[in-house]
Amino acid sequence: MLTNWVVMPTCLPFVLRRCHTCGWERFRASGRFRVNAHHKLIDAWLLVLCTGCGETAKLTLLERVNVRSVRPDLLDRLHGNDPGLAAELLQDPVVQHRNRVALDWGGAWRLDTGRSDQPGRAVIDVAVRFAARIPVRAVRLIAEGCGLPRAEVERLVEEGRIVSAVRLDSRLSGDFTFTRLR
Repeated sequence: MLTNWVVMPTCLPFVLRRCHTCGWERFRASGRFRVNAHHKLIDAWLLVLCTGCGETAKLTLLERVNVRSVRPDLLDRLHGNDPGLAAELLQDPVVQHRNRVALDWGGAWRLDTGRSDQPGRAVIDVAVRFAARIPVRAVRLIAEGCGLPRAEVERLVEEGRIVSAVRLDSRLSGDFTFTRLR
């Protein structure tokens, strides 16, 4: 029987970028947008706050784009400061590349295992699904989900008692499965 685990975000991640005021490198997304129109052209930014000094910085989303080319529902979500849109746009690789930022997911996710432990089974098959693209070491997920120390999980992987088609010693942000042999 296949057990399902889900890696779920609990809040918006930190944005890693240098503050021009204090030099701190962590920003918290406020979930607010700034939209500015210039005749038929529109600009849009996601506002982020420095965790060191509180200074506001802007992440460019739209720059000098014709208003007619922006979907009306996107424009409504920008004007309404939709927190779901902020989460979507922060994870967009194009937005990250354009603004030269990275995300720090430390403390911004949780693992939902459903706690369906069945101790009598010799083999446990687990499918891990990511609700958002959150890069996490697979060994850390397995350790947290099984309630084991990370060193113990690494030992079980080396012994071949935890197997997977993906490398378990690397960061993953996509769905994968593994099997634990007792």
